Amino acid sequence: MFQFFSRKKFLIDYLDGFIDIHNHILPGIDDGAKTVDDSIALIKAFEEFGVTRFIATPHIMHNYYPNTKETISKALSQVQHALISNDLKHISIEAAAEHMIDDNFEHLLETASVMPMRTAYLLVEMSYLQPPINFEEAIIKTASNGFYPILAHPERYGFLHNRMRKYTDYKEQGILFQMNLLSLGDYYGKEVPKVANELLQEDLIDFLASDVHNLGQLDSLKKLTLSRKMVEQLLPLINNTIATFY
Repeated sequence: MFQFFSRKKFLIDYLDGFIDIHNHILPGIDDGAKTVDDSIALIKAFEEFGVTRFIATPHIMHNYYPNTKETISKALSQVQHALISNDLKHISIEAAAEHMIDDNFEHLLETASVMPMRTAYLLVEMSYLQPPINFEEAIIKTASNGFYPILAHPERYGFLHNRMRKYTDYKEQGILFQMNLLSLGDYYGKEVPKVANELLQEDLIDFLASDVHNLGQLDSLKKLTLSRKMVEQLLPLINNTIATFY
């Protein structure tokens, strides 16, 4: 899929061996894959461009997706069994979660009910419209419980757009940033890629991931082309993601 005579490059040509640390491929427990067949279809589509390792991160969101270690582990087990029956034993998949910082988040921390990645990294998110009133306290408690907080898709929070200093403040608090690959195109609109590019220019992004929920999003990812300069900016982040979570 390389375009030898174009200044644009397909992003997926650089994802062979990548580990996807944020996705919604576990079935039936959030707004991602609905069935095990959906999960397998997504995994096979990722495999086409060399992604065979996953940390699944279903939502834990009070009153919307009240997932627990038990519900997530059950969904993971279903997929793992399906991988065997579909002759996909070479696929590696484990589970963590994407934790909404809401009024139940600190309780999850206090009761050891969170699901970190690699035991030490906790993926968190917040409303796209405004920050939670307990955000800073939640981040402090996340760190005091021995976790490195990773803020999912910082480029997508509209209330932070045009407030680059706030992003810097978050980084100074020890928050790591995970950018969505689809944010590099216009999938989420025109403003998000502008902010994504600015965050990259300021060297504020730590990790990359797909945040894929369905085959439609994955198809959009497959079509995403980038400039050579942008690819050069992303390669260290691709490598850092692999080095940290492989």
